[in-house]
Amino acid sequence: MKFKAQDKQNQLIENITVHHLVIGVDIAQEVHVARAVSFRGIALGTPLEFGNHREGFNLFARWIQDLLKSHKLSSVIVGMEPTDRPLLV
Repeated sequence: MKFKAQDKQNQLIENITVHHLVIGVDIAQEVHVARAVSFRGIALGTPLEFGNHREGFNLFARWIQDLLKSHKLSSVIVGMEPTDRPLLV
């Protein structure tokens, strides 16, 4: 029996519960942007811009902890995708 990629994606989505904070991060070379949503896709908090260095990632971690606490959530899922923009020469 073949296992389709869509089936795997559906299984992963079904594992997201009311206790999850879902974070999407648009990564770039120097400054990343993160947005947080509930399991239903409702925006939580304000987007965060953070730098590509230790201080920036510490800020990102604190932002996540603050959102978990303020929305009484216990788990986090983070997804990242690079910006795919052509370079101007």
